[in-house]
Amino acid sequence: MGMQDDLLIPPLNFAMVDQGVYRSGYPNSKNFTFLHKLRLRSVIYLCPEPYPESNLEFLEKENITLFHFGIEGNKEPFVDIPEDVIRDALKILLDVKNHPILIHCNKGKHRTGCLVGCLRKVQNWSLTSIFDEYRRFAGTKVRMLDQQFMELFDVSSFKQMARIWGTGRGRPRSAQLTNAKVDPAPRIGQLTVTRVDSMNKTGVSALENTGIPVLARQ
Repeated sequence: MGMQDDLLIPPLNFAMVDQGVYRSGYPNSKNFTFLHKLRLRSVIYLCPEPYPESNLEFLEKENITLFHFGIEGNKEPFVDIPEDVIRDALKILLDVKNHPILIHCNKGKHRTGCLVGCLRKVQNWSLTSIFDEYRRFAGTKVRMLDQQFMELFDVSSFKQMARIWGTGRGRPRSAQLTNAKVDPAPRIGQLTVTRVDSMNKTGVSALENTGIPVLARQ
């Protein structure tokens, strides 16, 4: 293993959201050593494009489950973020069995910011704090429709899941970039991909022809 392989290079806009929950932009092969240290169980991918083969190979090697939610960017006045898809993604995010988990889109700003903002509403953050966090990642690319979406998003149906999350977070997590040794949780030996496409409500994915199991949306 060369010196380059030992470098820990986080993905663009990487940050810790909460215990066992991370966010970032699109990971590439330079980030794989860093991601390995997180001992991820799951990845939530929020772009409509198919996942690159190199990323799929990394997930399979690490026994990481990929949850693929195909969401177009919320660029007014033509495209709105589909609320039902965000709800499905939030259910995955709130399930501690999927942690440690990484959320990412392309740059880690808008789609990722909206999902994290909805999580913050479940956590009873004020809108001021939610918008401040969103803007710190969005920078000069703040989208008013994103903020409106987060403001209007109803989290009342997620309160029970939030309570379960709060009581189930004491179990061991990842090494989180320390020298602590944490054995990865037992997993299925084959990469599992769940695809939910906002433009294809059947959940059918282009990955079906690759031999990777794809779970249709319920």
